[in-house]
Amino acid sequence: MMTALVGARIFDGERFLDDHAVVVEGGRIAAIAPYAERPRAGRERDLGGGLLAPGFIDVQVNGGGGALMNDDPSAAVVARIAESHRKYGSVGVMPTLVTDAPETMRAAIAATREARRNHPSVLGIHLEGPFLDPTRKGAHQAKYVRGIEPADIETIAGADCGAVMVTLAPNRVAPEVIRRLVARGVLVSLGHAEASYEEALAGLAAGAHAFTHLFNAMSQLQGRKPGMVGAALDSREAYVGVIADGHHVHPASLRVALAAKRRDRFMLITDAMPPAADGPDSFLLQDRRVARVDGCLRLEDGTIAGSTLTMDEAVRYCVRTVGVTLADALAMASRFPATFLRRGRELGRIAPGYLASLVHLDDELRVRETWVEGQPTLAEAVA
Repeated sequence: MMTALVGARIFDGERFLDDHAVVVEGGRIAAIAPYAERPRAGRERDLGGGLLAPGFIDVQVNGGGGALMNDDPSAAVVARIAESHRKYGSVGVMPTLVTDAPETMRAAIAATREARRNHPSVLGIHLEGPFLDPTRKGAHQAKYVRGIEPADIETIAGADCGAVMVTLAPNRVAPEVIRRLVARGVLVSLGHAEASYEEALAGLAAGAHAFTHLFNAMSQLQGRKPGMVGAALDSREAYVGVIADGHHVHPASLRVALAAKRRDRFMLITDAMPPAADGPDSFLLQDRRVARVDGCLRLEDGTIAGSTLTMDEAVRYCVRTVGVTLADALAMASRFPATFLRRGRELGRIAPGYLASLVHLDDELRVRETWVEGQPTLAEAVA
């Protein structure tokens, strides 16, 4: 059945269009046409204003709606995380496993593989650790942080669960290991490390091409020691994930980063935990209590432990507080992460042939409805 979506302003991933219709057929976008020239076959849906944009893609989401990947690495939990964030505009997610035991990592990979059979919004898995630097472990459990073994490379590279992203420390994992992972199709991101600028560059030269949650859990930029932050901002090609919630990064720091680096290498991420997307105010992370304190999730020792963020909130924060243009904020939440995940020919744009994975926002940039491959979910119906 062909459906013409009309009555909303359109952001196609790069530009805004007024008085146009988006024609959806078979889960994909068949056409974008001026309203007066829209196809008359099939049905027509008047969205009643607002903005129709490419759906959001979150490459780092640990949990949501009360669910946590580490707590129960099952297909049901993976699906619950994806569904809880979907009503906040995320049409594609990378369920993320915080550093844990080897058997938990294997179970999470298997759970993601199974969930993908029925949930196209699950794009793959992000393994945040365990190959990290203990001095920058953040909320990760020190007892699970370890070096990478040949068996780990086979487990990760052979995951067969969509995109596979791994965060590792470039001062703890040798460049030749990074090179082996990249050669097998793994997306390597650098993070959780007190690595030098030179060590970070060595990781990039070996094929890594992202930094996990810029400014957080990494060596900072100093005049004579650029550190990982300096390497991230100095690299023209490397992507950076940013938690834009006002707790993880000061808005001035984010503005400086945006001024220093090409805009199409920024990805908004949530690093969400169970309280996000209508979850409880506290939860257990590997037997340690995490609670919401003034809007920020913290362990009992004060360490920040993920966020309560959803992608629509990140977009609003970037526009209203940081001063990012709406077009850039929307692209940082959709087109740029799609390109990073090598899905840039299917996701992140509204164009003929692309998947009809969309978000409809009101004038306050709050989600009214999402579509994943043409299938709608009304935000108010599931809130």
